[in-house]
Amino acid sequence: MHNLSDYELMLLVKQKRQEALSVLYDRYVSLVYSFAWKALRDEQAARDIVQSVFVRLWTTESEYNPDKGRFTSWLITITRNLSMDLLRKQRRDTDGQVPYLPEELESIPDNGASPEARAERESLKEQIRSAYHFLSKQQIELLEHFYWQGYSLKELAAHYKEPLGTVKNRLHQALKILRRHLQLEGEG
Repeated sequence: MHNLSDYELMLLVKQKRQEALSVLYDRYVSLVYSFAWKALRDEQAARDIVQSVFVRLWTTESEYNPDKGRFTSWLITITRNLSMDLLRKQRRDTDGQVPYLPEELESIPDNGASPEARAERESLKEQIRSAYHFLSKQQIELLEHFYWQGYSLKELAAHYKEPLGTVKNRLHQALKILRRHLQLEGEG
């Protein structure tokens, strides 16, 4: 079962084959935990998100479609959505703001990842670092606030005192720049 693709494993998960979910868990627990930890900066909350992500894989009716992108992107989207929901709930509960605390990529724990996973992660970090050089400080801050701090576009428009459409466009432009340079790095 370990030699099956992510897509094939997800098809088996849909059939409620626990071993398939277990293989996906072993394959991606470190990635999901790292992303949740980076977003939440709280070990227990990150562990709760990991559990929620894999429960979501087991119970969701939506399906992963390999024609729409990589499995890891789909999995990180689920992780991000759950993490941001938790951050927004915490902000509502405390009636405060989550402080902007940019953090270096090196501080994300690897949770005992295999040497291959660590090498792949280091390569991805290098690609991201290289692509970030093409962004302005304002674009980096916008990405940090939206993706890591959990601010909604509406909240960011109020924060920057700009129309919602302007903030959406700035975010879209920053993502286009990143995507273009990440693709160029991946081809090199």
